[in-house]
Amino acid sequence: MAKRVFLVILDSFGLGGAPDEADFKDEGSNTLAAVLSDSDLPFPGLARMGLFDVDGEDDERIIRWKQAQDNTPAPIGSYGRLRELSSGKDSTIGHWEIAGVYSATPLPTYPEGFPENILDKIREVSGRGILCNKPYSGTEVIRDYGAEHIKTGDLIVYTSADSVLQIAAHEEVVPTDELYRICSACREFMTGDDGVGRVIARPFTGNEKDGFTRTSNRKDFSLPAPAATMPDILKKEGLDVISIGKIKDLFAYRGLTETTATADNEDGIRRLTDMLDCDFNGLCFVNLVDFDMKYGHRNDISGYAAAMHEFDDALTRMIPLLRQDDLLIITADHGCDPSTESTDHSRECVPLLIYGEGHDVPHNMGEIAGFGVVSSIVYTALLGRNFPSAVPHLDHSIDENNIYSYVDVTNLKTTATTKDIEELVDKAIRLGAASVCVQPCYVRDAARKAAGRLNICTVIGFPNGYSTTAVKKYEALDAIANGASEIDMVINVNFIKSRRFDEAATEIGIIAEAVHSKGAILKVIIETCLLTETEKKMLCNIVTVQGADFIKTSTGFGSAGATVEDVRLMRHYSGSNLEVKAAGGIRSEEAARAMIEAGATRIGASNLG
Repeated sequence: MAKRVFLVILDSFGLGGAPDEADFKDEGSNTLAAVLSDSDLPFPGLARMGLFDVDGEDDERIIRWKQAQDNTPAPIGSYGRLRELSSGKDSTIGHWEIAGVYSATPLPTYPEGFPENILDKIREVSGRGILCNKPYSGTEVIRDYGAEHIKTGDLIVYTSADSVLQIAAHEEVVPTDELYRICSACREFMTGDDGVGRVIARPFTGNEKDGFTRTSNRKDFSLPAPAATMPDILKKEGLDVISIGKIKDLFAYRGLTETTATADNEDGIRRLTDMLDCDFNGLCFVNLVDFDMKYGHRNDISGYAAAMHEFDDALTRMIPLLRQDDLLIITADHGCDPSTESTDHSRECVPLLIYGEGHDVPHNMGEIAGFGVVSSIVYTALLGRNFPSAVPHLDHSIDENNIYSYVDVTNLKTTATTKDIEELVDKAIRLGAASVCVQPCYVRDAARKAAGRLNICTVIGFPNGYSTTAVKKYEALDAIANGASEIDMVINVNFIKSRRFDEAATEIGIIAEAVHSKGAILKVIIETCLLTETEKKMLCNIVTVQGADFIKTSTGFGSAGATVEDVRLMRHYSGSNLEVKAAGGIRSEEAARAMIEAGATRIGASNLG
């Protein structure tokens, strides 16, 4: 096992060749080829890491560069190319996938500017007018709108090809703290379909005569990842998670034990090199953003190539300084080919270069589907075990005027067909339901049909709850691997009746930990019709303490279903962080409303009238 892992993201350093590049209008993009077209100088550090032995490097520019080299060092570790699976090509989604969370839908972008409903909300939270509202270069937008901003006090609102909402303001017109407050308020409503990856505060200074300059007081308000990420899991395991550069912003400061901002690549490389002398146990997660921000987006091939040489020089010095139990991983989050007309990110495969503990023998890994293999390698190195990638639990907002926004639309009939399940998913999406709840054998079908538009719920230990903890844990993890993001587990009522409360509690805790490690949520079914009032009260406390997300009344297969009295009791005796789900025999909106009034926030039902 490794003690220290250094994970370095060369932001936007793609290798081309993504099989779905045409879907993103990025045919032929190849960032590596663009860089090599600028110079015949060698990259000895990256060569030793295996960059130029990766399969699929058939671009003529790469071939010419290789032919011009007198002696390219042989690889010293593992090397390959990664193919992104998530539906997007931005930094946020790329980093989330590296950290084990796949995204079925891309984050929104606004190539025509933001719609009026969003602008109205910005005006409301800021009390100011709006200038620009276009995709724009950050330096050019303050040049073109800075004077008018000073005169009017209106905010400069702009975006880019990325999924961002950026607000620029002069520090003497809008104090930095006020700008942060405005951006934080925007983050609150930029969710759901408008959930941009980042809301960015962009303070600047200067005047029209001498020019305007952006200050170092930039602050990013990031969209939190929808499931537990690699930093979350490593931190929970008690390991150090140290971020250098914009990692802290991309993960909304979550799962990190130490953060360091950087001014540029040179600063980031220096801080990374300094960490080689530091004793820590865990992950040092680094992003070098200049490749993307300064060179890729500005189509500056020479600048990109020079920055790569700067990193290569540092890498050559770093490799001999690695300790015996260190692991170095170099990869990227997307491409940004500076040789194309586009200034947007490009859909490309990216390199995976690994050297150190467990990877000190040259090995060609070929092409691997999914950036998430990086998190698997890190888990194996630091923990000696692997955590499969998680299925994100989608945000869902309650609409008090829509009863179905509370409902897990359910079909657990033993005679249900594939067609029934597909029709159920369509119905749940159309009605704006909280989730669709199906049999474990149909989870994969439901997830495929939903295509990321709906949470998929299933049941384990169902309906009797007397299978062993190991079986329930396997059921839960298998369901999540198939696409479930909500798990409804039946408790072991036999243990409750035998007064083996500790064993019942331990089981709930084990399942909750397993489910949460994948980013899913757990609802614990206590089957109230089989319990005494005392047992119900005890279980409210047990389920709260063991960290489940919901306590649920019934399977719907017992002798009776939910009652208002049971829901009221469960709400009263459960902790504030535990929500209540009522299920079983709820067949009308009136009955569902009664359960909600008693304290339920989720309803299980197949049809409400």
